[in-house]
Amino acid sequence: MKVIKTDEVGPLIGDGATVFLGGIAMTGLAEEVLQGLERHFLATGHPRQLTTWACGAIGNAGDGGMAHLAHPGMVKRVVAGHFGQTGPRMMALVHAGEVEAYNFPQGSLSHLTRHIAARTPGLLTQVGLGTFVDPRIEGGKLNKACSEDLVKLVEFDGKECLFYPCPRIDVALIRATYADENGNLSLDKEGLLLEQLSIAQAARASGGIVIAQVEAVVQAASLHPKSVKVPGFLVDYVVVAEPRNHLQTITTGFNPALSGDVRMPMHSVPSLPLDERKVIARRAAMELQPGALTNLGVGIPAGIPAVAAEEGAAHLLSLSVECGANGGVPAYGGDFGLAYNAESIIEQSSQFDFYDGGGLACSFLGLAQTDAAGNVNVSKFNGRPVGCGGFINITRSTPRLVFCGTFTAGGLQLEVGDGRLTIVQEGRSRKFVEQVEQLTFNGRDAALRQQEVSFITERAVLRLRPEGLELTEIAPGIDLERDVLAHMGFRPLIRDLRTMEAGLFSERWGGLAAALGAR
Repeated sequence: MKVIKTDEVGPLIGDGATVFLGGIAMTGLAEEVLQGLERHFLATGHPRQLTTWACGAIGNAGDGGMAHLAHPGMVKRVVAGHFGQTGPRMMALVHAGEVEAYNFPQGSLSHLTRHIAARTPGLLTQVGLGTFVDPRIEGGKLNKACSEDLVKLVEFDGKECLFYPCPRIDVALIRATYADENGNLSLDKEGLLLEQLSIAQAARASGGIVIAQVEAVVQAASLHPKSVKVPGFLVDYVVVAEPRNHLQTITTGFNPALSGDVRMPMHSVPSLPLDERKVIARRAAMELQPGALTNLGVGIPAGIPAVAAEEGAAHLLSLSVECGANGGVPAYGGDFGLAYNAESIIEQSSQFDFYDGGGLACSFLGLAQTDAAGNVNVSKFNGRPVGCGGFINITRSTPRLVFCGTFTAGGLQLEVGDGRLTIVQEGRSRKFVEQVEQLTFNGRDAALRQQEVSFITERAVLRLRPEGLELTEIAPGIDLERDVLAHMGFRPLIRDLRTMEAGLFSERWGGLAAALGAR
């Protein structure tokens, strides 16, 4: 192992190299290494025509992460599980067709790193069938520049599967907290383990190199062997980063409660203001099963723990995040993907093993667009891709799904209080449409596999039935025709319509414990 300066990274990476990036958003990301790579390209014009792989989104939606690679000619192809934090500069190249872009499920990409490391032919999975990842639909291609098929439809043992051939990895860019003088890496202060080990193993199996960014180098053999997550024999180069380029998350330099070093008191979880998001989180929380392992997605679902804490029911929850954290309270905003007071933090690929194997009892996910068949789109809007993240893995294998979101979007203004909902200004964009723009979740397939699927908004609750969506509840103060049906691209089934509990729309509710007790 050799300790090098940031500006020595660029010459190590050749033109046309395939680079696998560890991290998600800014967590576990070798940000200072990417900065050095960018400076070298701007000074020399090399390396050019890179291919990058990443399991999740890389960056901070601004000038970090993939933004350092967003220069014409620097990158040929980008493969990632999500593009939400990639930033406008890289996405401009994607939209213009100057960079090939592929989006595959975050869990599948995480598992693929292990297959590359083991030199298997590739990953065989049923995750993604019937979605835009399926080659019969879009094959995960985000633009017309994509020059080859990176996923194939095959039949194995009489069943349809998707097959991802293993790429060759020339460079692994990973991150850790400490490196000892022999190159052993610990992730003590990192909030997640992710795939740092398997990415390094994948590069080694491919004959490539491993470059690790760390906070500090310590004396040889001074790290406890159980804290070493990447053995030194896998590491070729180490870069010691400035603290500003080694953030724990997008918004947090370091919080020991996110790395499991301390536990924060749960009463410090702030209450949500009374608005439509809180109403949705409250109604969604009524779908919880006490003690059953539950996954929470980004956005409105992330507010469910705050509702449970306010209602004195936090002890009934058993929560999990796809990035590897179990127990505690999932963080939100710029800290999303991590958890406060986690009981365990495991590698992301192992977490997805558990998820894909049906380990979750229920999952609460965002709702962006759905149609009469219960198909859901959370990955592409107005022709612009965002990506699927872990959504496809989670929705494929979880028996109970609850999609949460406002009924319309774009300028929606509501008043919530006194046990009722008032629409001040309707949103410009419909979410319940005739046909979704992209298939991130296949409702027909879910119905055939008898998944229990709900759609919860501030004014209506719908359930997926074999024959389509059924409207089961509307909010107090809402007119069915004017405020619900008039803003849908299809007419749902209506058989036994009830009114949502008035307490959901009041400053103080107090009904969650009773609802969970009834379940």
